[in-house]
This record gives sequence, structure tokens and C-alpha cells, in this order.
Amino acid sequence: MDFQDVMRSRRAVNFFAPDRDVPPEDLDKILETATRAPSGFNLQPWKVAVLREPAQKAKLRALAWDQPKVTEAPVILMFLADTEAWKLYSPSFERQFSYLVETGHFKPEDRDAFAASVKSLYGETPEKSLAFAVKNTAFFAMTVMYAAADLGYVTHPMDGFDHDGVRGAFSIPDTFWIPLLMAVGHMKPGTDVAPPKWRFDLDDITYKLPD
Repeated sequence: MDFQDVMRSRRAVNFFAPDRDVPPEDLDKILETATRAPSGFNLQPWKVAVLREPAQKAKLRALAWDQPKVTEAPVILMFLADTEAWKLYSPSFERQFSYLVETGHFKPEDRDAFAASVKSLYGETPEKSLAFAVKNTAFFAMTVMYAAADLGYVTHPMDGFDHDGVRGAFSIPDTFWIPLLMAVGHMKPGTDVAPPKWRFDLDDITYKLPD
């Protein structure tokens, strides 16, 4: 699809066709496209858990305000924001620093300086670490929605769930925050799609800094 068509036609859909699957190869293509999303220092502090099994989705639905789409959609994605991806020796840090050395941007002896720069931005406080992880994972999740729409699928992002309950039920490590869940599939036949919602005008979203 043309990007403008993706932007203007995408909707958060509540009703999914439970008998229409998302083939693994299509989901792989969606996620692979989304990995091109930007991230601070290219640390890519995100993981995604794919829920397909009815028992898994039923357990999640009980912790997600009993939303029917959690069990009706063929795929539920659980986005995990890695609050420690900035840390020295984390897989994200090591992969990125190795890349920077391989491409000639840094020398091996620059490791501590690079680590200090990253820590100053993302690791000085728990709040900074959480913000780093969540905002970058949000870039990834939004790109998933666009990539899914481009392949003809519908999605619905959800933040209506018991965060700590989901963490415990699925044994998610404390180093991850769960910013959102996302249903992916096909729209249920006969579903009425709401017209586009209002949006602020450019004048409304442009903030004029004081002189």
C-alpha cells in the first residue's frame, strides 16, 4: 500500500475473525519490517512475545479486562521494553559497540567512553531507563501496526491490562516493562469500521517557544 493509504486507512479494530489466521511467514515479515524502526544509539531495547495458543490467550484475557479480542484474534503480541539494554555488557550494548568498531566509528579502547555517554542519557535514574526502554519500544510497536496494515491485516494496541499480573503469570523478568499488547488478525465480517477520529490541526500541535 501507499504510505498515505496505510496512515489514513489504519484503524484500531475491536472485532477479529477467529477463523482467519496470520501465517507465520506473514508475521515474520511484519516483525522484520518493524525492526527497521529507529532507536536511541541503535540499542533496539525491545522484545516481542507471540501468543497463539488458546490457553495462553485465555490466561492473558483474564488479566486484560476480559477483552474478547484477546482470545478472538489469532495473534497477540506482547511488547517488552528492556530497561537495561543501555548497560555495559548487555547484548544490545555489545552488539552495537561491536558494530561501531567494525565500521570504524570507534576503537576498542573507546568502550568506556561510549558506555559513559549511553549511561548519561539512559541510565542515571530508573526513570530515565524506563523512558528509554518504553519510548523506543513504542517506535517498534507503531511500526508493527503500519507493517501489518501494509500486508492487509488489522491490529489493536491495548494498554488495558494488569501489568504486574501479566508479568507474574508469564514469568516476565523485572528488567522488562510491558508497554502494550497488540491484537493482529483479520477484521470480523460484518464489522462496521468507525470513521476516522478527529485530529488536532497543525496550529494546535505547534508549540511556539518564548523569545
